[in-house]
Amino acid sequence: MKLDVIKLDGGTAGSVELSEDLFGLEPRADILHRVVRWQRNNAQAGTHKVKTRSETSYSTKKIYRQKGTGGARHGDRNAPIFRKGGVYKGPTPRSHGHDLPKKFRKLGLRHALSAKAAAGELVVLDSISMDVAKTSVLAKQVKELGWKRALIIDGADVDANFAKAARNIEGLDVLPTMGANVYDILKRDTLVITKAGVEALEARLK
Repeated sequence: MKLDVIKLDGGTAGSVELSEDLFGLEPRADILHRVVRWQRNNAQAGTHKVKTRSETSYSTKKIYRQKGTGGARHGDRNAPIFRKGGVYKGPTPRSHGHDLPKKFRKLGLRHALSAKAAAGELVVLDSISMDVAKTSVLAKQVKELGWKRALIIDGADVDANFAKAARNIEGLDVLPTMGANVYDILKRDTLVITKAGVEALEARLK
C-alpha cells in the first residue's frame, strides 16, 4: 500500500510503502469496541462511594419501643428506609479494569490504523522537527492543511519544539509511538504519522 508523503508546509516529499498487515486490514468494529472498552474501563477512577448504615451521622438510639406502636419494628434512624439513612449495597471504591491479552491489544491497534487508512483519514508526514517553538506558525500550517481534529504520531521521541508549539492548539494532539492507542486514534478526524512513526509502529506491531 503506497501513500504520498507531505511536509508541514504542504509540499510533497515522495511516497512511502505501508505494510498491509498494519494498514490494509478490513476493520472490525467488534475488535475495536473491545479494545476501547478495555481502555476506558482501565482509565475509570472507581472512587465512587456511598455511606452505609454504620457511617451515617444519626444517633444509634432506638427510635421507639419494639412493640405496641402498630408500626414496623425499627432500631435507629440510620436504616436505609429513612431519609438520610445509610445506602444499602451502594457503590464502593473498586477497579473497573479487566484483562485483555497483549496480542488482542496489538490486533486492535492494527485495525484502528487500517480503519483510518480505509476512510482516507491517514496522512504521512515527512518530519515534525521545528527550529523554533512558534505556536502561531504551526497553527497557520495546520489550518492550511485543513486539520481540525488531528492526532500526530511521531517516532520514539517527539520533537521538543514541535510539542511545545502544538500544546496550545485546540484539536491537535501529539504522541510518541509507544503512546499510540486505539481510543485516541478513533476519536480524531485525521491521523497523521511521521515517517519515523511508521517505521516505529511497524517494529512495534510486527
